Amino acid sequence: MYDAGPSVVDAVRALRELARERPEELELFEGFTDAELDGWAVAVPEEVRGVLREIGGLETEDHEYRFGPRGREVFADGCWTLGETDFGEGSLIVGVGAAGWGPVVAVNPWGADPDVTVEAPDFSTWLAGFAERFADGVADRPRGRFSVPATPTVEIAELAEGSEGSEGSAGADGELAALVGRGDPLTDLVDLRGLPGYPCAVEWEPYFSTFRETADTGSSEVQFEIVGDGRALLLRSVVSGDFLGRSVRRHRVPADAARRAVAELRELADGCPAFVVLDPGCADSVMDGWTVPVPEDVRTVLRAIGGVAIAGLPALRLLPGAPEHAVDPELHRMLGGDGSYWPLARISHGRGHALAQIRIDAATGRWGYVVSVPGDGESLREYPELALLAESLPDLLLTFARLARRAASGPDFAARMARDTRWLFPNTGEPWPRPAPVGEWAGSADPLLAAATTLPDGSHAADLRAVPIPSDLCFYRAAGWPYAARLERLHFAGAGQLAAAVPVAALG
Repeated sequence: MYDAGPSVVDAVRALRELARERPEELELFEGFTDAELDGWAVAVPEEVRGVLREIGGLETEDHEYRFGPRGREVFADGCWTLGETDFGEGSLIVGVGAAGWGPVVAVNPWGADPDVTVEAPDFSTWLAGFAERFADGVADRPRGRFSVPATPTVEIAELAEGSEGSEGSAGADGELAALVGRGDPLTDLVDLRGLPGYPCAVEWEPYFSTFRETADTGSSEVQFEIVGDGRALLLRSVVSGDFLGRSVRRHRVPADAARRAVAELRELADGCPAFVVLDPGCADSVMDGWTVPVPEDVRTVLRAIGGVAIAGLPALRLLPGAPEHAVDPELHRMLGGDGSYWPLARISHGRGHALAQIRIDAATGRWGYVVSVPGDGESLREYPELALLAESLPDLLLTFARLARRAASGPDFAARMARDTRWLFPNTGEPWPRPAPVGEWAGSADPLLAAATTLPDGSHAADLRAVPIPSDLCFYRAAGWPYAARLERLHFAGAGQLAAAVPVAALG
């Protein structure tokens, strides 16, 4: 349709004739003056001006589209919202970059079948197609005849990072990489260049699910924007009050993360001594005498650094015996007891506090995920929850180093660090992995999930291997968590890759 449709001049002429012939079905809005167009915050190419001088928008029985702002309306970054779709559930947007107006994209992220469709390569082609469909009596919006997948922005960023220094590396796209920066696990990108045809459907769905009941009011949303002068569409899932609905592509932890973390923290301590202070580490002979085995990647850190004090953050005490590591005996039992975790820091938040810790697999001695758990046993018993902070100690230190470099580039270092690390305390607005009744995994081929089914009835667990970091795991928000239940203990498997809550009632 779009390749052989009428020209935009013909489309404007046809719409005027149709409005005269069928005034009860089509109304055209007054166009804009050149003075108005010149005052807009975006460039308006001559082909688009030719339309907007004649028609400022249109309304049919099913749709209303406005082709530019009036009154207090303004352009969003990189796009203009032409109108609503699907009875107000979705939006029809057009890119408004310096290179021209386009493409035109319909986004409806809701319901069982989310719809993202690139309807036309540019505004003029879209209008010509609309005129043709209306003349033929077709009220429905065009549906995709072609399709392309959305790509996780983390994948794009890491592909480009991996290609640095390797000339002509296949698959890397520097322009897209520049648009996504480091990438975000909850944001996907649609490459709008070189689509196979139009209309083109996008294979995508939000990262949250509105079909998994929570003990809260869901207010998740999808934020979308056209970037790079129409080069790409970004779709970001804002997960709020709903559980995550699918796995994410999170940032890969480098194989040499421990070495990098030591180097980056030392560089920060040398360059920003007022904000970053490191305590000396300890010898292998000292670590050999500890009650838990210490793997080599952790030793690499602890030989060099025994503590990290960054302005605005709670101090990390990496060596044993710090006062901040003191844990009530009952809480200690609920966390797994001796040898199951390594305390790192006391996280204060309002009137409460939490204990940041590395989970240790007692069977293998592996040091794994870093989590933050409420430090008051009674609070944890009533509201079992935790925050996932990092895949490992080196991963956490690399995150702190990255945030510290960013804070050092502007004013108010400590305030920015505190603001950027609110996620250190549980349930402070990060995405919610869904705690599933462990019985759901009966018969699973995944050994980690299958093993969880041996926990007592009523236990809930979450697989943390493919959730965003940070995340907030709130067991009591699951619809199936026993009403008014109290936590007996937390259970961690795979050095924190799976976290479970066992309620007292489940022990029978």
